Amino acid sequence: MIKINKKIEFKIAADGSSASGKTTGCELIAKKFNMKFLSSGKLYRYCALEVMKNKNLYNTRFISSVAKTITLKKLKNKKLYDHEVTKLSSKIAKKPFVRKALKKFQENFIKKSRLVIIEGRDIGSKIMPDADLKIFFTCSTNKKARRRLKEFRIIDKKITLKQVEKALIQRDKEDIKRKISPLIMPKNAVLVDTTKLSINQMKAKLINLVSNAVQKKYGNI
Repeated sequence: MIKINKKIEFKIAADGSSASGKTTGCELIAKKFNMKFLSSGKLYRYCALEVMKNKNLYNTRFISSVAKTITLKKLKNKKLYDHEVTKLSSKIAKKPFVRKALKKFQENFIKKSRLVIIEGRDIGSKIMPDADLKIFFTCSTNKKARRRLKEFRIIDKKITLKQVEKALIQRDKEDIKRKISPLIMPKNAVLVDTTKLSINQMKAKLINLVSNAVQKKYGNI
């Protein structure tokens, strides 16, 4: 396995649908290779939380102001995963001025780090099209629903697996059909299907993937 040192520069863009394993996978990569990690979905959640505090009123100026106050520490707020925040974040993510404001934050995050990995739905296509490695995570709907069932039951104890599947299918449709920065598999991206992978298997696969990509760029380091 290649050992990455801080003298080299390496950028990874990871995309995929909800519950496809991309956040877990990226966290594993970031920890193993000591990379700066950003989950872009948290940016939209943070904006949604601030919009809710502002009586659900927002415009370009308000979002631009909020975007300038974002810090990695603030993105650790557990309230970002409240049900209402989740619903609103999906809604405001469709707004061009919201995506534009948050793109600036992500671009600055990239500039400040030699080793960086960002996950989301438009990272390889819009945010980091020049990434050294692009990964696209996918997973069967049934497996995704099983992963999210526990999370959904915090909100609704009676919710069924079928209902969770339906909700995830709907979210994927919205992301794929979104006019601004839709969910697509970027050109030259490596497909990683996590349906049948355990955490350890996924970790091994991703470590090998990153090691090979670094070696391709820098040779034996």
